[in-house]
Amino acid sequence: MSKLKVTVIGLGYIGLPTAAIISKRKIMTYGFDINKSIVNTINKGNIHITEPKLDKIVSKSVSSGYLKASTKIQKSNIFIITVPTPLKEENLPDISYIMDAASSIASHLHKGNLIILESTSPIGTTRLLSEKLKALRPDLIFPHEDSDVQDINICYCPERVIPGNTINELISNDRVIGGITKECSNKAADFYKKFVKGDCYETTAETAELSKLAENSFRDLNIAFANEISMICSEKNINVWELIAIANKHPRVNILQPGPGVGGHCIAVDPWFIVSSSKNAKLIKKAREINIQKTRFIFNEIKSSVTEIKKELSVKTANINIALFGLAFKADIDDLRESPAIDIVNQVIKKLDSNILIVEPNITKLPNFLKDSAKLCSVKYAAKNCHLAVCLVDHKEFKSLRKNDFKNKMIIDSKGIWK
Repeated sequence: MSKLKVTVIGLGYIGLPTAAIISKRKIMTYGFDINKSIVNTINKGNIHITEPKLDKIVSKSVSSGYLKASTKIQKSNIFIITVPTPLKEENLPDISYIMDAASSIASHLHKGNLIILESTSPIGTTRLLSEKLKALRPDLIFPHEDSDVQDINICYCPERVIPGNTINELISNDRVIGGITKECSNKAADFYKKFVKGDCYETTAETAELSKLAENSFRDLNIAFANEISMICSEKNINVWELIAIANKHPRVNILQPGPGVGGHCIAVDPWFIVSSSKNAKLIKKAREINIQKTRFIFNEIKSSVTEIKKELSVKTANINIALFGLAFKADIDDLRESPAIDIVNQVIKKLDSNILIVEPNITKLPNFLKDSAKLCSVKYAAKNCHLAVCLVDHKEFKSLRKNDFKNKMIIDSKGIWK
């Protein structure tokens, strides 16, 4: 057993898998979360999120004693912060959860500790974290003080995983290790090499922070191009799926597949962190606006289809069943964060007085904000009873459907899976 003790702060979609992977290496790992229900679930050897392979690792690590969850911070050698960094008004980043984490661990720090921030953060946040901790623990020397010695090492190391393959990617992906000082980077790299098979690239904290934001902004921009092409194709009555397939025959062209927008806590959020801090982020801002526009575009298609159905069937809007296939922000996961499908559903409920049938095979009940306005249905029930079927997410359960399954019904297929 390693003498190391690690505390992971925040047991969500990144924190819990991270804690699980570390504990699997027989390193004593404490998971901290303010949610008692999450803590109790984990301590029973169970999980509260959907992620392949995670359940078995958590179960084994808990039973072997290497993973324990708590609502109290435990004294450790290493603290890893994996808390949310959402957007607040005017698309400005909210780092209050990071600063709350600093307050939580401050009294537990001792000389030689390593603090790793993994939460997606605006440029400069790692130094702000160091300054915050210095204010709380003036007896310790922190790396931002430009001292020849430092008591605490602080580093920024962003996660680079995709939901649905998180466990594999936590181990196999390369990591960017951004220390406030070179010593911080070295110590963090030594730690990650205990469970990461990919390469660890050491750099400055600021470079690592912008690297994470740039990576997701690059993806957002490429999706925006595909979504803009899809709206142009709709305007010109051109099949966008055929158009992209043909264009991609060019040896140096690879247009992505369009969708109803962009979701998730990374790609839909991170570009705003750059926009909020730089007047030069014009293309990045425009890409965000285009992807938001695509979500509105899909709603307007739904609205127009409902108008057509009313005329054809001579029925009231209230008698029309709209089946919305998918709530998650991407295929085959249960994560609803920043999902464009949620935005579309909310608009349909707010502006169209129709019966809403939700098909989301990865959840067992609707979120509280939807439970009184919509009905969670099976794929078969929704396909049979709807007047309008709208594909918002390409879950594997939906790919077996064909246009023939929607006889005498209207279809809006934002993912191009219903042939």
